[in-house]
Amino acid sequence: MTDKLDEFVENLQQQIFDETREAFGEAGFQRWRNPLYRGPLADADSHARVTGECGDTMEIFLKFKENRVCDAAYLTDGCGSSTVCGSFAAEMAIGRTPDELTDITGDAVLEKLGNFPEEDRHCAFLAAATVQEALNLYMNNIVSEK
Repeated sequence: MTDKLDEFVENLQQQIFDETREAFGEAGFQRWRNPLYRGPLADADSHARVTGECGDTMEIFLKFKENRVCDAAYLTDGCGSSTVCGSFAAEMAIGRTPDELTDITGDAVLEKLGNFPEEDRHCAFLAAATVQEALNLYMNNIVSEK
């Protein structure tokens, strides 16, 4: 019986992987399996938390050095789609100036993914909105320090 259960579980896992790869594309599937930039960034210069219409919450952490993002991270309490989008949004922020961060939009995240389920596209817009809020808070902090 154990062999049949093991075989069933293995087949089910493979089916889930195949369906996720088809839905997210290869890049999204790999990021779903091994999210990058996940976790809090203790020494962040800016941190934003935004809750989307779907109820998922995204947090983005940005660390700046010489007017460029030198490190970024995300956290989410959302689904795998939010995880993938948060990971790509954090990655897209690294190396950018504040002005260049404004180019991180929901559409830009989706373009980076290449393939994403229509019903989950809102997660890309949540990730981008959170990056923009972190940027806004960072810029407001710079202005208030002057």
